[in-house]
This record gives sequence, structure tokens and C-alpha cells, in this order.
Amino acid sequence: MLSKKRRRAEPPAIHPRNRYSEKPPNFGLLASLYPSFRPFVFSSSRSGRPTIDWTDFNATRELTRVLLLHDYGVHWWIPDGQLCPTVPNRSNYIHWIEDLLSSELIPARNDSDGKVRGFDIGTGANCIYPLLGASLLGWSFVGSDVTDVALEWARKNVESNPHLSELIEIRNANHALCSSDKKPTSEKFDGVVAVEPTAAVEEELLHPKPKEGHFCEPPILVGVVKNGENFDFCMCNPPFFESIEEAGLNPKTSCGGTAEEMVCPGGERAFITHIIEDSVSLKHSFRWFTSMVGRKANLKFLVSKLHKVGVSIVKTTEFVQGHTARWGLAWSFLPPSKKFIVANIPTKNHLSFMLEGLQRQFGAFQILKSVESFFQSIGAFCKSDFTSFCVNIMLSNERTAIILKDGSDNVGGSVASLTSNGSSNLQCPSNELSFRVSVFEQIPGTLLVKGSMLHKESPLSGVFSSLFWQLEEALKREFLSKSHAH
Repeated sequence: MLSKKRRRAEPPAIHPRNRYSEKPPNFGLLASLYPSFRPFVFSSSRSGRPTIDWTDFNATRELTRVLLLHDYGVHWWIPDGQLCPTVPNRSNYIHWIEDLLSSELIPARNDSDGKVRGFDIGTGANCIYPLLGASLLGWSFVGSDVTDVALEWARKNVESNPHLSELIEIRNANHALCSSDKKPTSEKFDGVVAVEPTAAVEEELLHPKPKEGHFCEPPILVGVVKNGENFDFCMCNPPFFESIEEAGLNPKTSCGGTAEEMVCPGGERAFITHIIEDSVSLKHSFRWFTSMVGRKANLKFLVSKLHKVGVSIVKTTEFVQGHTARWGLAWSFLPPSKKFIVANIPTKNHLSFMLEGLQRQFGAFQILKSVESFFQSIGAFCKSDFTSFCVNIMLSNERTAIILKDGSDNVGGSVASLTSNGSSNLQCPSNELSFRVSVFEQIPGTLLVKGSMLHKESPLSGVFSSLFWQLEEALKREFLSKSHAH
């Protein structure tokens, strides 16, 4: 039995493919190579290592400039006051999207020819995501924005890198304000119907009235995405705050940022809600919709909203950058490559599997977070206990019925193997499906994952068995393939 000290939850780690996962930036080396960076570097009074004043915008901007040039071969600059991105954190987001695309949870676009195409919502003067995605992975991008300064400098940053310029288009989202594409069309999706607007609705579209907690303008996706365009993903670093005063509460860093970049009515919750609403209209135009989220309470709210609009899958992750926590949220309306239920799975109340050969940065904490994300993606309620490394999972009657229906469609209408009593009835089960997943470290690099039904007499043990089998496949694909690649 592991001691409490050894079982203590580990903090989330930087993405293993991030250039800085093993070797953080060497400020001393950078100062010796780039004279313009040298005046900002000094020895820390606490550690004695070279560092910079993180409250100095000029220092953080110059650090970003030399990192992009030294490690990515990208020429870059932004004017005073614009949002200055941290390169390691932004790289984490790019690599997470790479994981989503390579997982093949959502099938590739028919017209892609293997070429990945992304849409960066609010690319900013820094244009950091298109520059990183193009230089690291050869992806092509459309980057949108609404302010003249952001559009001007994003284009300058693209033009300063001729080897990337053909991969990146900068688009003025303001042009969507007069676009007829913003009007909804009659369409049915997952049981929800959007109808042709009435005269009153037309008036609201043309002259929207501000609603409490709801963000309406400027346009985000609808109207900015052109008719017939298809993308593998969209990404966004949204305005996190409701006021500029709230945005300035952290005195320990100075990354700049204009009001347009950092603030919107209703904050990030309203902004990402707008993305979700747009995604309903454009559900066939993107494989994945994604956004960064700054507050975990908002993440839970947004995941709940996604299930209400009928998405097929939701994925979440946590990004680490110093002492700042950020989360990633991804969703899709496209049918997954594999259904959640498969036939001929044995029905058991207790199941387990081993994860062997893990890299050292993958511990029980990371595995448990992925377990939580896996079950949240199918609409389960999860309550994690990181002191005992377990998560309790509950699927409501409604969600279980949907999963059973999906499984029935996948196996030609037969779900007899999915319930312990052999019933093929697709009505809502009489009991909710509840079970626990626990993670135990055996030796370094080896973890045991155990699943146990909380109600042993439940008629849904076959559903539990099938989901647990797919959890095993997902974890091995996510962690062991990365370990074997190194």
C-alpha cells in the first residue's frame, strides 16, 4: 500500500512533446547569443540562476521574440500594450490539438489530403498560434481579428516569415457584420431544430439587444467562415475577464493586453458560449471546436452546455505554465469513428488492466485526469478524489439510454450482450449506472487501473464492461504510444 506522501497528487506536467518539457529556456545562453535580450537578464537572489523581471513588459516581449527566433526560426514583434504570449504555454495548446487530430476519434475531412487546416479566433497582433502551428507542424491557418492594430501587426508577423506566409491568411472578422451568412437556416441536429427566423427574430439579428451574461458582438465564426470552407479545428484564447480592473489583478506578471484582447461583456463564459452557439450552425465545417478556459468553474458550466446542444464528444485537458492554471475544452458534432458500445463484451462487476512502460512524467495524476475527461466526454458526472486516486462516475438514465441506442445502431439492433439479463429493451434503465475507477502505482512506469460497479445487481454491467474496455484502449493510445515514440 502506498503511503499518503507517495500517493499525493502530482501537478499537471508540461506536454511531453513541448520543446521545453525536458529543458526550460536557458536565459543565460539566450543573453549571450542575443545582445538585445542581455539587459533584461540578471541573477535571481533566491536561486542564483539567470532570470528576468516578469513584471516588465519589455522583458517578457523580448523573451518571446528570442525564443521564437532561436527555437522556431520565426521573426516576430508586437507594439507596446498588445498581448504578449508565453511560448511554452501556447505550444502546449498546439500539441494538445495535435493529439486530438491524431487520435482519430473524429474522422478526417474527405478533402484534406492529409493537410491540416485550422482557424484561430482572435489571433491578435502576436498571431502566435498560426506561427507556431505552421512552423512546428506545417499546418495552414486562417487567423481572424477585429481591431486595426491586431490585423496590421498579425499581417506584418506573417510577412516577416516568407517560408510560412503561404500557410497563413489573416481575415478581418468585421466584414461578417453585413454578411447574410449570419442568418440561421432551417436545420435539424440531434433532436434540436433551428427554424427560419420570424420578423421579430430578424429584427433582433439586425439590431441585437444586449442580454445579461450574453456576448453578441463582434462576430466570431458565423459569417467569418466562408460558405463551403472546412477546417480540422478552431482554437481560441478568449477574453477571460469582464472588466479591465479584473484583468489587472495579477501583479506578478506583465504580458500586456488591450481591452479588446482581455475583456468582453460576460467574460470568457459568454464569449465561449457564443463559440458554442456558432458551432451549432457550423457543426459540419469543423472536426473539432476548441477553446482555452481560464476558470474551472466555467469549464464545468460550458461542458454542461455542450451536452445540451447535442455534441457527440467532449474532451478537456489542463495546461501548466508556472503558477497559472488554464484548461482546454474541445468538442465535435461529427459522429465518432468508433461507437461507445460494442458487442460481445463480457459482463463483469470488477475489471482491471495494467499500463506498463510509461514515461516518468506520466503518473497517477495524469492518468486519473484522462479517466475523468474520457467519461465527461460521454456526458457522465465525475467526482474525483486525488488523495485516494479514484473517480466516481455516474451516467444518468438519459445518457445511458443514448449510449445503449448508439450501441444498438452499431451492432445491427442487437444489444442482448450489453445487459446482464439479456434484455434488448432500449427504454431508460431503471437504475443509473454508477461505478468507480481507481489508479494504483505499482512500480515507476507501471500503473494498475481498476473499475468497480457501485451497484452489483445493476442490469447495466455489460455497458460498464464495454465502457471500461474502451477506456483501456483510449489510455493506451494516449500514453503508451507517446512513451514508445521516445
